[in-house]
Amino acid sequence: MTIKVGDKLPEAKFRVMTAEGPQVKTTDDIFKGKKVALFAVPGAYTGTCHKMHLPSIFLNAYAIKNKGVDTIAIVSVNDAFVMNAWKRDTDQRDEATFLADGNADFTKAIGMELDASGNGLGIRSKRYSMLVEDGVVKKFNLEPAPGKVEVSGGDTLLGQL
Repeated sequence: MTIKVGDKLPEAKFRVMTAEGPQVKTTDDIFKGKKVALFAVPGAYTGTCHKMHLPSIFLNAYAIKNKGVDTIAIVSVNDAFVMNAWKRDTDQRDEATFLADGNADFTKAIGMELDASGNGLGIRSKRYSMLVEDGVVKKFNLEPAPGKVEVSGGDTLLGQL
């Protein structure tokens, strides 16, 4: 299944770092009853993700939240420890929730897996953004190439709100 506008997100589990260590958060924990701007990246600290995609999100974070978004979430096929370090290094104003999809369970469930094993990266997520309201996809922006941020950035999603 490839996710599309109008679809309900499938049940999945993420790992989120807390003061007590990694904790499991379900799709219901993240999305139920909320308006969420979800941004997916192929990998933490990778060139395009780190230098282009995340800055586009954080430059627009206040404006996105001012449009009624409850949560900005960033998901990647990385473990909770890497995602926590990436949050520490990039999210200076604590504006986003970083979701670790370490086994790509969520990514595969929505049909957004990317085989980057040719570059030594294994299975990753395609780059996209989506607006999710109460677990239902309302906007979906799939980047045609993983090395670009032309339709999946914070500025595009802000313009759709």
